[in-house]
Amino acid sequence: MSAKPKPAAKSTPPTDWKRVVELVQTSRAMDAIEERELVPGKKIFYQFSARGHDMAQVLLGLHLTHPKDAICGYYRSRPILLSLGVALEDALGSAMGRAGGYSDGRDIGVVFNYPNANGASALPMCGGVGAQYTPTAGYAQAIEYAKNVLGDRVYDGAISVVLGGDASVATNGFWSALTMATTLKLPMLFYIEDNGYGISTPGWLQTPGENIAKNLASFAGLRIFDGDGTDPVQASEFVADAVAHVRGGNGPALVHLVVPRLQGHSFQDTQAYKSKDTVDAEWARDPLPKLKAHVVPSLLSETDWDAAQTQAEERVRRAAQVADQRPVSEPTQVTRFVFSEAEALQDEGGLWNTGYAAPLASDEAKPEGARINMITAIRRTLDHELAVNPRVLVFGEDVGPKGGVHGVTLGLQERYGVERVFDTSLSEEGIIGRAVGMAIAGLMPVPEIQFRKYADPACEQINDCGTMRWRTANRFAAPMVVRMPVGFFKCGDPWHSQTNEVQFVHSPGWRVVCPSNAEDAVGLLRTSLRGNDPVMFLEHRNMLDHHSARRPYPGDDFALPFGKARTVKFGDEITIVTWGAMVDRCEVASEGIAATIIDLRTLAPWDREAVLQSVRHTHRCLIVHEDIGTAGFGAEIAAVVADEAFLSLDAPVARLTMPDIPSPHHPELMEWALPSVERIRAKIEELVAF
Repeated sequence: MSAKPKPAAKSTPPTDWKRVVELVQTSRAMDAIEERELVPGKKIFYQFSARGHDMAQVLLGLHLTHPKDAICGYYRSRPILLSLGVALEDALGSAMGRAGGYSDGRDIGVVFNYPNANGASALPMCGGVGAQYTPTAGYAQAIEYAKNVLGDRVYDGAISVVLGGDASVATNGFWSALTMATTLKLPMLFYIEDNGYGISTPGWLQTPGENIAKNLASFAGLRIFDGDGTDPVQASEFVADAVAHVRGGNGPALVHLVVPRLQGHSFQDTQAYKSKDTVDAEWARDPLPKLKAHVVPSLLSETDWDAAQTQAEERVRRAAQVADQRPVSEPTQVTRFVFSEAEALQDEGGLWNTGYAAPLASDEAKPEGARINMITAIRRTLDHELAVNPRVLVFGEDVGPKGGVHGVTLGLQERYGVERVFDTSLSEEGIIGRAVGMAIAGLMPVPEIQFRKYADPACEQINDCGTMRWRTANRFAAPMVVRMPVGFFKCGDPWHSQTNEVQFVHSPGWRVVCPSNAEDAVGLLRTSLRGNDPVMFLEHRNMLDHHSARRPYPGDDFALPFGKARTVKFGDEITIVTWGAMVDRCEVASEGIAATIIDLRTLAPWDREAVLQSVRHTHRCLIVHEDIGTAGFGAEIAAVVADEAFLSLDAPVARLTMPDIPSPHHPELMEWALPSVERIRAKIEELVAF
């Protein structure tokens, strides 16, 4: 039900209205100087005014003083950043794209982040609408995990806050986060600013009845506050009450405040879709005059108010001058921080920021016992890393009591409990998004996506996670290990048998791992779980229990480096480059032929030198992979070989792949489409005889 205003909790400090005035006036002055000078002067390329949204945001921000609080906002959230303590020159310099600030000029200035040692941090926001919700829910779950499992009392009373506009409540991310927050009773506050428009699309097309709070009135486990974001008293009481509710361990709350958008969606938006009466009505609801009426003369004199405005304008003008003197960052440095760098740890996020030190490891296998399949090898590695590192969590659809649809996590929940190995709601965006928030909070999340095709709804979160380190200039990172079964099995189909690993290679910031056997799976998974980058760990369905993939367990200290290929066999007639399930087929196909077979093991990075060195020796190159041919990863390998080893070739670089079709279902159709042993053998013989 909607909450009525009531006195704030005794522990809630009274509103510092002088500080509210200062910050709102500052926000207004920043909007004004950008619109009147910096945008027309072509010093800012994207500008979003916060007029109308500003007062209520500031009221919220002043309550977020816990050192483990976190917020995630959107492009109209600068006022709350100011209340958290962001320097004006950083905010304006980021808008100008200059060195320093949020991103060193790599990202739009309104796409912010703020590692804050003195209060709430601002998690890295994304450019996509609604993408902020599930990472914020993940951070809230990490707060609970830190308190209840790690016993870290520093997190007592901390909350996670997400800001969004009314249009964003139509997105998958909003509903996924809402499900997580309510079913798990997370300390999460949803703060919805309703200005009635998604750019030009009116609210009635976004939300039935145009009020998400009314629609959620019977949503179980959610406390709702629904009111006027331009009324200083009501907005202040609602915000204070909502924060107190969440801090008190009572579960999530949603604050829905109606506010006017007093400028266009962005500077370029003329609002021609609004009538003059609509625009006039919005300006009549401007919270600034209402704020003035609330504090003058009860707290400030008219002179004090005018002085506060003048001082804000002077501070902003000085900050703009400082920001304008900042240089553009060095272009040659723009390729840094795609991945972690040994001597430059990110400010927030990841295991390594918690003081974690990985146990000593070795790339020398020490075989133990009988040969085991890849299922057992992966499970045993997860088991060991869960045992030695309490920050590792394994989750996804059906990974708990069922043990995963492929049986990989069988028994892990029974051993480590539902807090560390748990099932999730059916939302791949939610699975990856929550992992992002957990990783920023210093955990090592291991989310599972059941099949490659099912990752498609999560691709926004996957892409945003990969670029996080780069777009924040190493301020934030979200290392995790995404486990994902790929490829064919006894049959195929378009939904469960896709590989398409090249899409993740095309997502900057992701390590992409594709082991072909149990030993490599152990070594690469252990490296992934102890690392400082997000990893896409692809488990080929056909190799999970295939006889050729079985190996003795290589030991609890065994770890393999990324980007180091395995030479399966040596020969001087042809080089065959492959990975995953095709490794076994290439071995069988090349029997009796002096071929070198290179199992890449990882595609990002991939072992260029091993391939080039072998091709220069054998003078022939065949690339075999399961993915479709057009723009598959084999095309990249072929291009590199042609560019860098062309004069060593005695035959054209060749590729053998699936045709450009989804995987067919019937086994006969599937096998016709896959690179078969017979087709691989024929291609080898053709190239050797060329």
